[in-house]
Amino acid sequence: MAVKSRKQSGGIGETVSVIIQALLLALVIRTFLFQPFSIPSGSMRPTLLEGDYLFVTKWAYGYSNASFPFNPPLFSGRIFGSEPERGDVVVFKYPPQPSLDYIKRVIGLPGDRVQMRDGQLYLNGEPVPRELVRQINDPDITEMNRPVDVYRETLPNGVSYETLDLIPNSIGDNTREFVVPEGHYFMMGDNRDNSTDSRFSVGYVPAENLVGRANIIFFSIAGGASPLEIWKWPTEVRFSRLFTWVR
Repeated sequence: MAVKSRKQSGGIGETVSVIIQALLLALVIRTFLFQPFSIPSGSMRPTLLEGDYLFVTKWAYGYSNASFPFNPPLFSGRIFGSEPERGDVVVFKYPPQPSLDYIKRVIGLPGDRVQMRDGQLYLNGEPVPRELVRQINDPDITEMNRPVDVYRETLPNGVSYETLDLIPNSIGDNTREFVVPEGHYFMMGDNRDNSTDSRFSVGYVPAENLVGRANIIFFSIAGGASPLEIWKWPTEVRFSRLFTWVR
């Protein structure tokens, strides 16, 4: 009986050890390599939709306190840091409340002057090319029960992406000129009339707040359904979005 008891004890100990090792491995992967992230709002439509699940590359911009769970104050600045490029889609800690993760597109780099005039983006006094390319009449993409204009912007470095224009002459279509401070970035959502971004309460985003770059959508489900509701997959999963790159 003593031998059997020792075997049972050893079996439990081994199971606990395996679980701990698996959790530590998952923590290392999440902290230093990839972090899964779900899209909670429509601010990045049409690029990202509510119900999209994507992987964020953690090493893209180096590491800061924002790289770690719960944002612990371990050190200042970034290590192995590199700058994001204009047009990158980035997850970052919301400056007024760092416990919240936001996802937007990098529009302005340190020293840039950014302004919206009549719905057109200006960088350093020059208009960013903006072309009306189509209309979308799909509430799953636009959240509107009517056709919505889609514009394609092309940044000075050649990065091109689509934006929605839900409301002509909205509050965010005309702004003051923002001058991005050193060590900060100017972020905007692709859904220009429905995005809380650097034009509003987000403000300039410090480099220390960057979590990582959005890379690939690995799952997407519509209708506010949970991925765990497998019975809804045949009708609600957006199969065309699975394993697509974030542009």
